[in-house]
Amino acid sequence: MSQIFFVTIQIVIALGLLNVWLLRANVPSIYRGGDSKTIREEFTVYGLPGWFCSLVGLLKVSSALALLIGLWIPALVLPASIIILSLMLGAVLMHAKVRDPIIKTLPAAAMLILSLIMCLVSVGAI
Repeated sequence: MSQIFFVTIQIVIALGLLNVWLLRANVPSIYRGGDSKTIREEFTVYGLPGWFCSLVGLLKVSSALALLIGLWIPALVLPASIIILSLMLGAVLMHAKVRDPIIKTLPAAAMLILSLIMCLVSVGAI
């Protein structure tokens, strides 16, 4: 796989997560679960406690930063990718749990696929 493609995926995932969790956390989006307007409301729709939203946010922002730092310290990429992959799988499952239309699941599914690619490239599988 092309190094440029890999780095592009790395940057897209990192900036996407930082955008959602730092810039758009309290901005309505057509991709939010149920009828929620904010990330906190979305976690309530999923039946998850407030502290879990904080934990997921911390993990996503930290992993996104690790991916960016991973441009210079490649050893950070695989652990960050595994965390993001796990969280995105959870996000897809939560959308399914509340029977969201597919459009609401697409961003999480796309990040799941990109994270899987990052993991596979990081371990040399592709």
